[in-house]
Parts: sequence; structure tokens; C-alpha cells
Amino acid sequence: AFAETTPDGVLRHSSFIGLREDKPAREVVAETPVQPEAAETPEIHIKVSSRDRVIFPESNITKGDLADYYAKVAGIMLPWAANRPISLVRCPQGRAKQCFFQKHDAGSFKGEHVHTVPITEKDGSSEEYLYIDDADGLVACVQMGTIEFHGWGSSVATLEQPDRMVFDLDPDEGLGFDLVKKAAVELKEHLAELGLVSFAMLSGGKGVHVVVPLTPQAEWPAVKDFADRFARALGEAAPDRFVATMSKAKRKGRIFIDWLRNQRGATAVLPYVARARAGAPVAAPVSWSELGGIDTAAQWSIRDADELIARAASRELAGWGIADQVLPDL
Repeated sequence: AFAETTPDGVLRHSSFIGLREDKPAREVVAETPVQPEAAETPEIHIKVSSRDRVIFPESNITKGDLADYYAKVAGIMLPWAANRPISLVRCPQGRAKQCFFQKHDAGSFKGEHVHTVPITEKDGSSEEYLYIDDADGLVACVQMGTIEFHGWGSSVATLEQPDRMVFDLDPDEGLGFDLVKKAAVELKEHLAELGLVSFAMLSGGKGVHVVVPLTPQAEWPAVKDFADRFARALGEAAPDRFVATMSKAKRKGRIFIDWLRNQRGATAVLPYVARARAGAPVAAPVSWSELGGIDTAAQWSIRDADELIARAASRELAGWGIADQVLPDL
């Protein structure tokens, strides 16, 4: 296990876990991740009404601007957002007015571009959840007042086997972003000691998400249990800095390691999603090496679509979010 490879090919924070038994040593070679090329802005078949309606009043960003952003970044966003149950933050009158979180299809999204998948709830009933699979689906949701897209940790193809874990580092009010960055690096190193590669994403708010890709194998109870034990272990090891419970009172002066997103039905904001916050910031993948030089979790906004697309195809982010790995048996 190791945290990362330096530019000269040295493994950083490496530790011996054990010998592989699945293949001969001569077949084990260094992975060379390849980032898919970002596609050109696709042709959109959705008519967006009220394009001039201002939905981010402090920055004069309109509904049309938001729709154009999602159409433009669809090529780099859909690998993470497509074919995954999603929940939407809808703000029909703009982010400063009443917004609401929508998990199920209430009949307003019927059409060829926004799809539904039936999912069995805890009580045995079945509910229709939304998912999209192309740029038209993204824009169709914006047409209905959507600003944010939050996704399950699994795809519609493997609903019961998550393909990622997410640890959301949520600082208490008053804690600086430098402390959040330091905490994210610590999580990365602890995960590496367990044999898990992780990636950093700015939340677009005030925190950092540590994202752990998984080969869909373990089911939800196992993933939830691992995330719970991992977060609580860190909280117990450094109780003055971390807490693994949601209680606001216990979070005073600490960083909440939000592991609760790793349970069936829970969601996390997806890469390149705009946030319903002042300035229209976006959730943005970053490399571990560049995280230290970033001053805010809202580094980029929807006005930076071209830069985000260029970054996604850069060497710095090559292979971001991609790893063939399973939960360790701990």
C-alpha cells in the first residue's frame, strides 16, 4: 500500500501488506491510469425556458448560464453522475429563495431524458428514484429548477454493491481551511496503510471529500460498517481534532468526519456539480499534490467551465477517482 508516487517514481508512505496470490509476480506491473478525453459540448435537445432568470443574485448568474455550464461539462461530469440514483437540490426561484431536496420522482420529470429506477425501501415498499445518462438529462433537471446533483454510492446496475466510499470532512464554524486540508491528507495516509487509494475533491462549500473508489463487491452493510469503524477510530485517536458523530455540540472546535454518506440511500455531491451557494462554486476534483496550495473549498465556479475541462484532461488529474480495489478484511 502507498499514498502516492512521486514524480521520480518513488512510493510515498508505503507499507507492506502481504503477498498477492491472484497472479504470478511477473504479471504484476505498475498501474498507468488513463483519463478519458473530455468530449466536446454535446448538442442539447432540451429547451430551457426563462433563461434570463437570475438564480445566483450576488453574481448575476442566470438559469441559462447554469444550463450552459452543465451542458459544457457533461463530458467530464457524466462518468461520475450517469446511471446512478440521484437526489436533486431544486431552487425554482433561485438559490436565495426556497429550495428543496428531492429524492423520488413525483411525476414532474416524466420524459425521455430523466429516467427512473424502482428501489425497495426499508419498509418493503418500492419508490421510483431518478437517474440520468446524458447531457440532455442534466439540462432537463436544470429546466425544472435543479442546481445541485447528489448521487448514491452505487450505480443502478449494482445498487447493492457500492462503487465508492466518501468521507466528507466538515469543519466546525471558525476552523480554517488549512486544518481541513491537513485532515484530508491524514485520512489519505491512514487509508493507504489499509491498502486503499483515495482522492481529494473540494466540496464547493467549506470542506473536502476524501473519495475511495471500490470495485462493486462488498454490499452496503459491510461498507457502512467499515466507514463507521474507520471514522470512529480516527475520532478516538485524536478526539481534540476529529469527531465521528453528527451532534453540533460535540463538533465544537473539531472536524466532523461524515461517514454517514456510506449507507444505502445516502448521497454525496458529485464531481463538477454547482452548489446552491453565493458565487455558484462547484465541487472540483484536485490532486493531493496541489491540495496544499488551494485556499478555499470553493476554488472554482461555473464561470470556470473551460478551466475545469482542461484540468480534467491534464496530467495532474490523470486517473483521478479510478482504482481497482476492494475493502480490506479487517
